[in-house]
Amino acid sequence: MERRDFLRMTSMSALLAAGEWMGLSNAFAQSSSKSINGHSDGGHPLGNSIEYRKLRSLNVSAIGLGCLPMVGYYGGRYEKRDMIALIRRAYDKGVTFFDTAEVYGPYTSEEWVGEALAPFREKVKIATKFGFGVEEKQPTALNSRPDHVRRAVEGSLKRLRTDHIDLLYQHRVDPDVPMEEVADVVKALIQEGKVLHWGLSEASASSIRRAHAICPVSAVQSEYAIWWREPETKIFPTLEELGIGFVPYCPLGRAFLTGVIDENSRFKQGDRRWNLPRFTPEALKHNMPLVELVRKWAQRKGLTPAQFALVWMLSRKAWIVPIPGTTHPDHLDDFLGAGIIRLSAWEMEEFDKEYAQIDLMGHRADPFTESQIDK
Repeated sequence: MERRDFLRMTSMSALLAAGEWMGLSNAFAQSSSKSINGHSDGGHPLGNSIEYRKLRSLNVSAIGLGCLPMVGYYGGRYEKRDMIALIRRAYDKGVTFFDTAEVYGPYTSEEWVGEALAPFREKVKIATKFGFGVEEKQPTALNSRPDHVRRAVEGSLKRLRTDHIDLLYQHRVDPDVPMEEVADVVKALIQEGKVLHWGLSEASASSIRRAHAICPVSAVQSEYAIWWREPETKIFPTLEELGIGFVPYCPLGRAFLTGVIDENSRFKQGDRRWNLPRFTPEALKHNMPLVELVRKWAQRKGLTPAQFALVWMLSRKAWIVPIPGTTHPDHLDDFLGAGIIRLSAWEMEEFDKEYAQIDLMGHRADPFTESQIDK
């Protein structure tokens, strides 16, 4: 199906069932939204509240904090004290959901998250991941063997300074280990109290079903943003049917949607974007109309572009919890300004019509990364 035809169909669906844009499906009819105190210095105030959402039965702030950029994922070196201060700033502003992984650093992100959140550990939810051969000094190789999973979890617990992991993801589906075996070991870890909820990252609908049949899956994490909407057709129907939450990473398009990147931007090795197809000079120039569209709609809603990108996402389903990442306090304050502002079904319809007129260039991932994504 062509992208424009798909968007036409989803727009028609919005007209037939407007409530569905807000995620009011049978699977989530029992989920309720709450708010917690917070504020923002961004373009749009939080109104002294930030929404709570549920990933199955896991209650978290509607916007979480991704803690990968802090270890230099997009270049640069950051001081531990500054990143710990940033994590605590997020908590002070109402964020209760923090995302990390053993491979981030490796280990550094978990260590900083653990130290930062230790004073209020029981008031937050920490998500981390296993699935790469970090212990074997092969951080790009997949490894979800049961014995490896157990060792990875023990290491994460120690670094995070906790006796339980709120949400444990399989970082990537390992084709050499049956999903049922992975599910069994996670189920045992849950029974032991070391893990409270289980999740998958970049998993196909088939893998999600196989995992869920053995041990209930609370959340699936995948890349998702205004300019990368494949999950809507590939896994959203399965998530909705099974009552599983969705945690998008890179919801700001690796900063592209914020407007700070233009057609003259260039990226050096050491910055994750340097070899991504959507960040080549040709693709940046070609895709600028999307930046303009986001900027136009942000101005219309009285938001910054980063805030609008998150508001767009939060408006689609009540079970979506994005985890934008940053290393800068001002950027944190900005995207938390998305607060509880939402688009109406009619605004979603109008935005999709304009979006469908834009032709985007470039894939989201490099060939090696794509080879490890479950199809």
